[in-house]
Amino acid sequence: MLEDAGKIAVADFLAEGIIGSVMNAVESPSVPLRGAPLWPLSVTAYRALGEMGLIPKNTELLYGFVYTKMSKSPFHSFLVVRLLRLLRSVTPPGYIVRPEQPIACGDSEPEPDISVVRGAESDFRSDHPHTADFVAEVCVSSHDYDRSKLRAYALAGVKECWLVLGPEKQIEVYRQPKNGQFSEHALYGPGGGLTSSVIPEFKLSLDAFFAE
Repeated sequence: MLEDAGKIAVADFLAEGIIGSVMNAVESPSVPLRGAPLWPLSVTAYRALGEMGLIPKNTELLYGFVYTKMSKSPFHSFLVVRLLRLLRSVTPPGYIVRPEQPIACGDSEPEPDISVVRGAESDFRSDHPHTADFVAEVCVSSHDYDRSKLRAYALAGVKECWLVLGPEKQIEVYRQPKNGQFSEHALYGPGGGLTSSVIPEFKLSLDAFFAE
């Protein structure tokens, strides 16, 4: 009888442990709770934690929260390199073409694929630029993520933003930033031509640009 009682006690103990484990697994959310207070990071804190090695590389700060950037496909890199070459060939003196470098946008510090900023290299030795005349994001599988940055770019007063949609062979163009939005939005392509409003020398044939 004692042996049976012992077996029953062990069985009850194991059952409680299994049920408890299952309940813990179910009750532990993998995402923040709705309504739970969150603590957004400031740009200053984000930089400090990054310098201490406490934030992984390949991240960017958007609206106070740290996001891991998507990996780059060969097609994405191909389009960025081609666009970078074309831009650099026509950008006038007094501007810098910067690939994947931060822009300080209030509570965000996005790293666009390409930005064109006014000034000299030495102007940004101690701080990132706080705006840009031109920004381009290449979208192969990151359309929604890159569109989420538009508010940050508009708040920073970026004059012109291109979202280069690789699979669609189209380019979304956003201009006239005001109150955190771009009041002008146009879609170009497939085919046809596109001229930048802030760098008039930059004229793009979409067929040639997206050609293999």
